[in-house]
Amino acid sequence: MQGREAHSNKGGAERREGEARHVPVMLQRCLDLLAPALEQPGAVVVDCTLGLGGHSEALLTRFPEARLVALDRDKEALRLSGERLAPFGDRAELVHAVYDELPAVLARLGIARVQGVLFDLGVSSMQLDEADRGFAYAQDAPLDMRMDQSAGVSAAEVLNTYPPGELVRILRAYGEEKQAKRIVSAIVRERDEQPFTNSARLVDLIRSALPQAAKRTGGNPAKRTFQALRIEVNGELAVLERAVPAAVKALDVGGRIAVLSYHSLEDRLVKQVLAAGAATTAPPGLPVVPERYQPRLKLLTRGAELPTEEEIAENRRAAPARLRGAERIREDVE
Repeated sequence: MQGREAHSNKGGAERREGEARHVPVMLQRCLDLLAPALEQPGAVVVDCTLGLGGHSEALLTRFPEARLVALDRDKEALRLSGERLAPFGDRAELVHAVYDELPAVLARLGIARVQGVLFDLGVSSMQLDEADRGFAYAQDAPLDMRMDQSAGVSAAEVLNTYPPGELVRILRAYGEEKQAKRIVSAIVRERDEQPFTNSARLVDLIRSALPQAAKRTGGNPAKRTFQALRIEVNGELAVLERAVPAAVKALDVGGRIAVLSYHSLEDRLVKQVLAAGAATTAPPGLPVVPERYQPRLKLLTRGAELPTEEEIAENRRAAPARLRGAERIREDVE
């Protein structure tokens, strides 16, 4: 699991008091990547993953003539970020939406094209640190894991109702869990006795189900299962699969996109979309490549950029981050 911004506060008053200490992941590099597109007057930048507003605040501060559209599915995140971004007035438009809804949001706001898009994927620090959200395996909490607590099924419902074969598929596909069958067998046996409601019981079950060798590597043995459940509950990969191409399509020529991923499944998907946009689609052997086959994107990062040791020391949740960026270099030609 990871966090988009580091902070140590649990309660509302403490959180507000500590907002200045939030450390958005790879902040300076994200700003520098987007800068050439956002320094023009009237530029519009979309923060597709608002969270606690750290990246958004920095964007509005660094680019004083830019307008921000920020999306989040978490209503509590929108409320807290609304307080944080209030000094920027109508330069900041905060929208309750999942990031694959970007085209509809822009259409509703009358925005045809944008100059910058930022994604900071995964679960935010606020969600990790609010005990009752159930994202963190290190503390006992209700098994919820919904980023938007007003919609969808909880992690408990997934555990208690999904067929065993589907649970195995989820743990393997989304958690890359090699012991998926063993863990699911234990889950099914336990849920028949008593449905799952809290995270501590699930963590204990996973520990007892795994062989000793599997428990000695890779940190907390529950982390892969928790990641898989979170991705399933929030439809994260399916949403991302729609959202990144939509964001690229929304970019003006000269516009830039920056994407922070936190596990290999996200990063692979982002890499595929950006690499496809940066490749020619011409059939092999053409002496001259027609315009419609030319690349739409220019990659701005060589592979995925990693956080520095200093950044990781300041924000341990930055450790798994991978940053990719691209610039829109031409329109789609039908």
